[in-house]
Amino acid sequence: MKHAFLAAIAISALSLRAGAQPPSMSEGKPVPASAAASAARAPGSQLTIYLLTMGHGDQVWEKFGHNAIWIHDAANGTDIAYHWGLFDFADKDFVPRFVQGRMRYSMGAFDMSETIEAYRRANRTVWVQELNFRPDQRQRLAEFVAWNVRPENRYYHYDYFRDNCSTRVRDALDAALGGAIRTASERIPTHTTYRFHTSRLTQDDWPIFTGTMMGLGEPVDRPISAWNEMFLPVRMMVQFRSIRIAGAAGSVPLVIGERVLVQATRPPEDTRVRRGMAGYLAIAGAILILGFGIWRFGARDGRSAGLLALAAAWSLVAGLGGTLLAGLWAFTDHLYSYRNENVLQLNSLSLVLAVLLVRLIWIRRGIGSADATKKLHSTLRMARIIAGLSVLGFVLQILPSFYQVNGDVIALALPLHLGVVAALLAVTARHDSTPDGA
Repeated sequence: MKHAFLAAIAISALSLRAGAQPPSMSEGKPVPASAAASAARAPGSQLTIYLLTMGHGDQVWEKFGHNAIWIHDAANGTDIAYHWGLFDFADKDFVPRFVQGRMRYSMGAFDMSETIEAYRRANRTVWVQELNFRPDQRQRLAEFVAWNVRPENRYYHYDYFRDNCSTRVRDALDAALGGAIRTASERIPTHTTYRFHTSRLTQDDWPIFTGTMMGLGEPVDRPISAWNEMFLPVRMMVQFRSIRIAGAAGSVPLVIGERVLVQATRPPEDTRVRRGMAGYLAIAGAILILGFGIWRFGARDGRSAGLLALAAAWSLVAGLGGTLLAGLWAFTDHLYSYRNENVLQLNSLSLVLAVLLVRLIWIRRGIGSADATKKLHSTLRMARIIAGLSVLGFVLQILPSFYQVNGDVIALALPLHLGVVAALLAVTARHDSTPDGA
């Protein structure tokens, strides 16, 4: 699945007119037992439908895996893999669309043997599941993908969790089965969330993990069903193993058989989140210890400036991060960055504080003056406001309406905001006791 931190396909019309709606994929009538002799000659009987599932890879957009529909046509001797979630960095509007949250992705058809070889070279596991489709359902699916792959139909508005490569595969298969997959899965709880899966699959890349956890807001913390969980290819493969659908002779398994086409040598994907608050508390603690060391053991005439510089550096990072979070919420279509409680931990006020701290460094040799005293106290007030917002974000976690899972961000930001206040209090105390401001 192409990661870029995903609404079902609308399939309604019956015709195959050029540029019209896709072919109907509503549930067909079961083949009567008396017609079994002619089933081999029925449209679609020459087709076999498979679900291909590809494991995770090295690139950011490969960490969530990928999947495709493989259609084997015995009459024509073809094996085509249909993929969704395709994009090209070289597209002139790719970056602007990505920034705005209006990604335009596409689907395509590829030779099966070339597809398998590409994933073998990338050292990514490939599983295949043969699906239990009736001939009319196979034909319906084949007609749909033939329509969808046309240049005028292949592009769509990408959504990280609800409309990605995997959900497009799921929805195409489900529509061909008349909604059987959704019926069997949408009421089954998984006790997981979009954030949980995003966390476990990105945690081996610390910068990506940290940025993603900061950027994702409340919408990704709601519990999801087995149907929703199929935004991940591997989870869809697992869910398919237990789904049963209506067959000519009653309920039958959706999956006829499963095998591995390519076995990667890389470790399997994580099934739990190992990275947590402890690591971010350790980072915050290390920075605080550094600040204490500067203040306690630094040169007498430079310790104030050194401590203020460290506080300014953190405030700059927090301010830039907060400005980005606010921008994602207010000015883009990145829906999963809305209602982000992290704006209480990282916000643009820290940019103002960074400027005030730098100003203090420049005037530190005259810090005994009345003007310097005023600037020192105004800077301390701003630091207290920022720390107070961070504390507020922590305390609000007790309310049911504030359910965002952002303990990692709080563990990093709150101690450092309090540390800035402590640094300014120390500088103020030294200022009050030593007029030369050393």
